Amino acid sequence: MYRRGARNRDTLCIEEVIEAMSGVTIEDVRRVAELANLELTEEEEPRMQRDLNSILGHIAELNELDTKDVPAMAQVGEVLGGEIFLHGETLRADVVQPSIDRSLVMAAAPETDGRFFKVPRVIER
Repeated sequence: MYRRGARNRDTLCIEEVIEAMSGVTIEDVRRVAELANLELTEEEEPRMQRDLNSILGHIAELNELDTKDVPAMAQVGEVLGGEIFLHGETLRADVVQPSIDRSLVMAAAPETDGRFFKVPRVIER
């Protein structure tokens, strides 16, 4: 969790992230779109730039909240007061069981090489 004012080599303070990311440029938008495999039109790029800057502005506002008395939350079970640990007996036991027979699964597949399923390419680059 990013904590306000936390500074060590393993933790990056949210203020540093916002400072580094504020002022998203069109080049930044294009790079993010490329990484996300999105094709943005020239009309969409300025809107995306405005939206990303708006999101970062909202994060900056949230960063102004005083969270010094709010404990860091690592597990949902802690919020439930430990109930997940008190009632763990209702969960399925983690036991190794035999799997479905591979030859039956491969026989039902539309296309296979005998060991793996063959599927159509979905990302064209």
